[in-house]
Amino acid sequence: MIGQAAGLFAVTNIDDILVLALFFAQGAGHKGTTRRIALGQYLGFAAILAVAVAAAVGATFLPEKAIPYLGLLPLALGIKAAVQGWRHRGDAEEEKEAGDRGPRPLEVAAVTFANGGDNIGVYVPVFATAGVGGMSVYVAVFLVLVAVWIAAGRYFATRPVIADSLSRWGHVLLPVVLIGIGLLILIEGGTFGL
Repeated sequence: MIGQAAGLFAVTNIDDILVLALFFAQGAGHKGTTRRIALGQYLGFAAILAVAVAAAVGATFLPEKAIPYLGLLPLALGIKAAVQGWRHRGDAEEEKEAGDRGPRPLEVAAVTFANGGDNIGVYVPVFATAGVGGMSVYVAVFLVLVAVWIAAGRYFATRPVIADSLSRWGHVLLPVVLIGIGLLILIEGGTFGL
């Protein structure tokens, strides 16, 4: 069952490594970046698990029709990052660094939760059929693998070639990726008749 849990986590969260790497690039050189990103990632993923577990045992806090609207979170954060990047495009590098302390935990959590909203639909039937003991194994494996994902995102963001590209283009990539994730969630969910 541990192998199945690891496989399910990997398949449903592969895109998070890119998002985490972008967050790490955004916070490069700032104290506490890893802690803030890890806290946000765990908060967001814990919320995904809480909703999935609750739905698996019969409680539904989030109507299925509401899940696609979670795309508004990364869309709004992406637009905010794009506007901030545009406003500070002519600033000296020191001013940019002084004004930006990297991603905040709640921003990371919001993106994690919104990006994992579709995972809830996958996790619920798996959890419901696994029973309480099996569900506990899935949750434990998932929580361990969140740490592995955080380490992988940090690893990729600190590789010289990738770090150089992310430092040069991260201010463009992060808003594009967040807006893309938001639009994808909205469109795939059929919100607003899209």
